[in-house]
Amino acid sequence: MTVNKGLLSLVENDPNFSNQAIENAVNEIINVDEDDGYLWIKSQFDLQTAIDNNTVLTTTQKNDVKASINSAHPHLNIGGFLKDIIRHTASIIDATIIPLEDADNPTPSTFLELLQQIQTVQNLIPELYGVPAKDKARAVDDHMGTLNNIFLTTDDSSEPVFTRLKNTITYLRNRGRILGGTNNFPISSAQHRYYNTQMIDFLTTLVADSTDFQTSLDYRTSLVTGSLDVISVRMGEEGFTQQRNDLVAFRDEINVQVQLENSNLVNIGTYIETLSNNTSFASLADDDALRQLMSRVAQDTNWQNYFTNYKSEQDNINPIYTTSTDSDKSAIIDQVLADSGLPDVIDFLNIEAVADKSERDDRIDTKGYDSLTIEQRITKSCEQLGLTTANNSIYDQSERLLNNMNQHDRDEIAKQLDLNESASTLS
Repeated sequence: MTVNKGLLSLVENDPNFSNQAIENAVNEIINVDEDDGYLWIKSQFDLQTAIDNNTVLTTTQKNDVKASINSAHPHLNIGGFLKDIIRHTASIIDATIIPLEDADNPTPSTFLELLQQIQTVQNLIPELYGVPAKDKARAVDDHMGTLNNIFLTTDDSSEPVFTRLKNTITYLRNRGRILGGTNNFPISSAQHRYYNTQMIDFLTTLVADSTDFQTSLDYRTSLVTGSLDVISVRMGEEGFTQQRNDLVAFRDEINVQVQLENSNLVNIGTYIETLSNNTSFASLADDDALRQLMSRVAQDTNWQNYFTNYKSEQDNINPIYTTSTDSDKSAIIDQVLADSGLPDVIDFLNIEAVADKSERDDRIDTKGYDSLTIEQRITKSCEQLGLTTANNSIYDQSERLLNNMNQHDRDEIAKQLDLNESASTLS
């Protein structure tokens, strides 16, 4: 039910959704780098921005430059992957993460449509799979976790990845200052910062009619990439192995989340269509003629089996057998037995009643029983059920036979209960 309080104040106001929170968090990390040569993150971020905003480079050229910089030490390109997070979250807000295709998707998507599709997935998965959407890596945070502060907060006492990243680069900055400007680690940091700045300046010189700048572009890209190699070496020399490993882990954690969201959102329309279509196909199985048709034209064996076995499985479904615990099962069996008038014979001394019951047992071949005495019928029934008759009186045989038949009645009810549970359980 919709909450009406405050609703009127929303009618003429746009919610103005944005990724401002993630931008603020990224800026807080970048600001650890005071742009004085002891860190290199701000210059990386600025270079990524310059590449993105350049109007002369083609998309291929931009991607090639970024790939080259990331080729050797992607965990050190901190400004680069922070810029990627902002770019990713912005593409969710404006829904440009969904590619436009003239045939399949000619109309741009919207943020509202993405939210509605995510909600649809949250409802479809439990219905079809019997598990929460998170069990299929399709929870809300599996689509928009970056916007939902997944990098900024945690559900336990552990520190979120952005906090750990900030702490690590703060440590590297402080250690660089302690080592001093003549130490190789701060020198390598300042050198990488310098090459980033030089490349930014170079990109600003490109104009629409620029020609033959690829060689210069490749050269400057190699300087940026090579200087990251030097930083990696210097970090090893100064014993920053733990910090290096941490940076690798941070980037991996961030990239896994971004890639999951990208995959889920880019394909969400197709995913919903597949689930919805399959639900519709399954709903047609109640029609005998259509079920037979689909069983014959379906090429997937799972669908063939579903349609072929549908009627028999449907016959197994009986609400009276529905239960959730083993204790409930025992109570239901007792109730069904009582409703069926069972056990119909309880006194093994009444050998005539026991013999009559044996003729109602579908496991026993009663051909010719009419010509047998009561005692002979009991003995014959025991033999068919594998019950020992030798050296046992007729009353011993009757007791064993009656116990076996009464247990069989109970087992048959239990079997029906299991069949009902199997037919009603998603699999």
